[in-house]
Amino acid sequence: MDYKNLFSVKDKVVLVTGGSRGIGEMIATGFVNGGAKVYITSRSADACNEVVAKLNAQGPGSCVAIPADLQSFEEVQRLVAEISKHETHLDVLVNNAGANWNDGIADYPDKAFEKVINLNLKRIFSLSQACLPLLTAKASAENHSAIINIGSIDGLRVPPQDTYAYSASKAGLHHLTRHMASKLGSDYVLCNAIAPGAFQSKMMKATLDAFGEIIKSKIPVGRIGSPEDIAGTCIYLSSRAGQYTNGATITVDGGAAIFSNL
Repeated sequence: MDYKNLFSVKDKVVLVTGGSRGIGEMIATGFVNGGAKVYITSRSADACNEVVAKLNAQGPGSCVAIPADLQSFEEVQRLVAEISKHETHLDVLVNNAGANWNDGIADYPDKAFEKVINLNLKRIFSLSQACLPLLTAKASAENHSAIINIGSIDGLRVPPQDTYAYSASKAGLHHLTRHMASKLGSDYVLCNAIAPGAFQSKMMKATLDAFGEIIKSKIPVGRIGSPEDIAGTCIYLSSRAGQYTNGATITVDGGAAIFSNL
C-alpha cells in the first residue's frame, strides 16, 4: 500500500463551480495546495480573477478562471468547450454553484423556486453530462475520475428557514447522485455528494451574523466548518483513498443534523 500518495491530488485537473467564494473557494484552495490544476467558474469575472491571483501566488498547483452563468444551458456548453480547448481530460468535477431563496409558504415566488431548482439540480445534471467525455477520457480501474456534488444537511432534514426550493433541490441532488453513481461506476467515474452544515460563506453570512452563537450551540463539536473540513473531504473523494466510495452522501456538519435538544 502506497500510504505516501493515498490522498494525493497532485497534477489532477479539477473544475470547481462557484469557486470564487465560500465553500467553492475553500475547495479550490485545497486542490491548488495539493498540486492540482483547478478551473473555477462563477458569474463574476472580477471575483474569479481575484481568487486566481491569490491561489496562483500560493501554489504549488495552479488556478484558471472561466466565468460563466450556469443558470444558462448555453453557458454550460460554452464552459466545457473552453476547458476542452486546453485539456484532454478532467479528473474531478465539483458541482458547488448554487442559489437559495427564503420566503413564506404563501408568498414563495414561482420564479424563485424555478431559479433555485434549475441551478441547484437541473444544471448540475447538465454540466455533469457535458463533462462526461472529459471525465471518461483517462479514467481507469486504477485511476477513477470523480464527480462531487455539494448538497446540504437541509436536504436531509427539515430546515428552520422557509427555504423550500433549496431543501427540495438538495434532497433531489442527493438522490440524483446515487442514480448517477449507479450508471457511471462502470465507466470508472465515481459520483458522490457532500452535505455540508454551517460554513462561513456569503449564503450563510447573514444567518451566522445574527444567530452564530446559537447555531454553534446546536453543533456537537461546538464550531462551524473550516476550509480544511470541506476541502479534505473533497480530496479524499478525489484520491486513491476514496476510490471505493461511490453513491455516498457524506455529512460534513460537526453532527448538526443529528443534534437533539432534549
